[in-house]
Amino acid sequence: MVKALTDMADDEARRFLKAHPDVESVEYLITDSNGVVRGKWAPPQSLAKAASAGIAMPLSLFGFDVWGRDVPAAGLSFETGDGDGVCRLVPGSIRRVPWARRPTAQALVSMHLDAGAPWTLDPRQQLAAAVERLARLGLRAVAAFELEFYLIDPERQGEALPVLSGTPGPERPNTYGLDDLAIYEDLFADIRAAAAVQGLPIDTIVSEAAAGQFEVNLRHKPDALGVADDAVMLKRLIVEIARRRGLRATFMAKPWIDRPGNGMHVHASLVDRDGVNVFADPARGTQRLEQAIAGLVDGMAASTLVFAPTFNAYRRLRPGAHAPTRASWGYNNRTVAIRVPNSEPYARRLEHRVAGADANPYLVMAAVLNGMADGLEREARVQPPVNGDDNVSAIPQLPRDMASAIATFETSDFVRRGFGTGWRKVFAAVKRAELAAFLDEITPLERSTYL
Repeated sequence: MVKALTDMADDEARRFLKAHPDVESVEYLITDSNGVVRGKWAPPQSLAKAASAGIAMPLSLFGFDVWGRDVPAAGLSFETGDGDGVCRLVPGSIRRVPWARRPTAQALVSMHLDAGAPWTLDPRQQLAAAVERLARLGLRAVAAFELEFYLIDPERQGEALPVLSGTPGPERPNTYGLDDLAIYEDLFADIRAAAAVQGLPIDTIVSEAAAGQFEVNLRHKPDALGVADDAVMLKRLIVEIARRRGLRATFMAKPWIDRPGNGMHVHASLVDRDGVNVFADPARGTQRLEQAIAGLVDGMAASTLVFAPTFNAYRRLRPGAHAPTRASWGYNNRTVAIRVPNSEPYARRLEHRVAGADANPYLVMAAVLNGMADGLEREARVQPPVNGDDNVSAIPQLPRDMASAIATFETSDFVRRGFGTGWRKVFAAVKRAELAAFLDEITPLERSTYL
């Protein structure tokens, strides 16, 4: 299997270089634990090496905090000699970079050890393990991401105001407003054109619940790894295309306390070896859907640190803030964490609504797949669905702050079973270091109140 993937990547590299002889450099992209895309630039001839022997990057990359600093408690830097891993090309990921000023390509890579084994601290490898866990049950996920973001005018950023359109005033919502899309028609045309060059399957674009907030949806695919790859690349694309037009796009979970936050929702169903949606089976579909939901609900509090990995993310998970706050589910209900949308029977699926747009797509998808697999393996029973407003239900709330989320996460058997103790230890150490940095910061509000 490994040799087949290597041969496929090597053939792809040769074909790409032959078709694009003008390319001057390649950006190698790898996503760290925080969802930050890191990597290096190299000459185009390096693609052959990346596809076979691999290129070197430090194993400690997955012990960085969100600022790119080593976290000593992660135990990946000085204690180990800070050695390199082997980063191999992800087949199918070589793309032109349409926003680059010089002829440039980009390619995703994933981390391995010298002996060829996957480096399990790599979030993409964690998702690969979750995909394999479902495969052992004879199942494969069909999934898609929805990504929300704000457009910001850099010249007004000091006032913390988003780009406004139509009627003045930052509080003016215009959800699904076509005029807001029309105002930024050229920008979204550029985004679609760049996505076409990079093979990213953009579906719908909508104006969201606040001025300057938008959502881009990707079409579903029967390849969870490819779906997460697409999300990583789309986030980068949107940021770069907005920059070329003098704007800033942010996927920050909660840029303003009085406006809706940015979410990253996952739509997912499961198909069997024949490609048939098991949730649509007339005999057992509902039972298996509810078992999958039960696994997600049971593991949700423990996984909150994955869905809300930043200090800011917990400002989004507040009652009344247009984001789920409880481990709940329901039919056609947008106030719950797990929604079963109205659909044709063949398209029956669930929508996981907890993650913020600042979360790591690989880890979010891995947590969703592990949750569904866990529920199916245990034949778990689900609580009754929520009807109406989940904000007033009696279901216990998810962790309300980063400290509580870390404490729940690092002792969780659900996380241990799905992700392993090694990754759990490193991720908790990274997040604990980030929390300490924020708690050591004196805020402007403190100074204005007490100074």
